Amino acid sequence: MDHPMQFAEVNGTRLAYQTSGKGVPVVFVHGLCLDMRMWDDQFDVFAEHYRVIRCDVRGFGKSALPTEERYRPADDLHALLEHLGVEKAHVIGLSMGGRIVLHYGLLYPESTLSLVLVDSALDGYEWTEDWDRSLDEIAEHGGVAGARAANEMWLEHELFGPARELAACRAKLETIVRDDSGWTWVNNNPVKGIHPRGGDRLADVRVPTLVVVGGRDLLDFQRIADKLATEIPAAKKIVLEGAGHMSNMERPAEFNAAVLEFLATL
Repeated sequence: MDHPMQFAEVNGTRLAYQTSGKGVPVVFVHGLCLDMRMWDDQFDVFAEHYRVIRCDVRGFGKSALPTEERYRPADDLHALLEHLGVEKAHVIGLSMGGRIVLHYGLLYPESTLSLVLVDSALDGYEWTEDWDRSLDEIAEHGGVAGARAANEMWLEHELFGPARELAACRAKLETIVRDDSGWTWVNNNPVKGIHPRGGDRLADVRVPTLVVVGGRDLLDFQRIADKLATEIPAAKKIVLEGAGHMSNMERPAEFNAAVLEFLATL
């Protein structure tokens, strides 16, 4: 279905979002240098059962770029949901989006019904040198060749290796990343985290949590999934075999079935 893009002036920025369906709200948050379109295979399916909201994080997609003012994406998300009259929601995020929704659950527990952390990043996790070096190299390349060139290098990252094997998935991913401004690679982002860090506060999560990870995702994300599933009280973990980092795009039917089953139990 075709859904109009809408915009909300909240928390000192302008956020793009789409909504569909009725019922209990379910919110989707995208990964780094991606946008809300990465949830195309989920949006209409979940809207058959829930009020679905997906948004572009500040600095990505159709949302406004950051200014010099410090900001926290979880606060942006909360302001957007307040704007939409949402008091409580299930929140789902992939990679960078997983870190954002974890922060949301820790900062706004009264507004959180459940968390679904998909191939999630995690602040406080000690990343391998290979991962840190790969991101530094993209930023350095962007500083010389420009933001668009950095996006092209990001597309070729091993993170997306399994996604590149699937023609439709690769085409979708290329469209989304090439549409991105690449701002994050060539600017100092004034984004702020939470203190203590999310990785040090997992025992404080008090809502039902589903941890989803692709069986072919990189080692760092496998380790993070294990940490989330072990340290978040009563968290449940599922592995989507054959999927890589973009598990919802690579294995949409399996992803949808697993998450809908989880939500139906709550």
